[in-house]
Amino acid sequence: MKLVWHGHSCFSVETGGYTVVFDPYADGSVPGCAPLRLTADAVYCSHGHRDHNAADRVTLSGRSCPVAVETLSCYHDDKLGLLRGKNTIHILSAEGMRIAHLGDIGHMLKGAALQALSGLDALMIPVGGYFTIDAATAKRLVNALEPRVVLPMHYRLGEMGYDVIAELSDYTALCDNLREYDTNAFELTAETPAQTAVLRYCHG
Repeated sequence: MKLVWHGHSCFSVETGGYTVVFDPYADGSVPGCAPLRLTADAVYCSHGHRDHNAADRVTLSGRSCPVAVETLSCYHDDKLGLLRGKNTIHILSAEGMRIAHLGDIGHMLKGAALQALSGLDALMIPVGGYFTIDAATAKRLVNALEPRVVLPMHYRLGEMGYDVIAELSDYTALCDNLREYDTNAFELTAETPAQTAVLRYCHG
């Protein structure tokens, strides 16, 4: 399974000859991120904000996509959605593995939601705060879920990202098993060791 980070919270997942895109952003919606022009078999958006909901930036193949994707409802804030509404978590299962994209989750999960996300092979999680959970809450959630691979997203790094959200370093300072890659692609297999994988944003 190949996970490709396109900046901000946008990932594509390639598996079994099919491609699924999560949370594409609209042109000009995220400082420092180049316009998206992607091709996929399916696209999923966690909520309706422009930096996560630009499905029109993804050209669909027209093929029926057999990749299993479940959803889990949560909130975009810690006030039961009163500030920013609801958020949808997407859980993809393929090749005997399960991965989850948390979208713009804004609160700590508990109970049944934690159980539904246990045993993940990879977790794409926002860490920047302000619009989402912050670094400390993200680490608490990771510690509770214990995914094998963690891919942080929705943070500020150099010219990329909103100036009100935190730098990536706020989160990585809390991580012991950090691995930094000089590419935006990550190969996930059954043998991939546990780690926090920081991918490099590649413009264009």
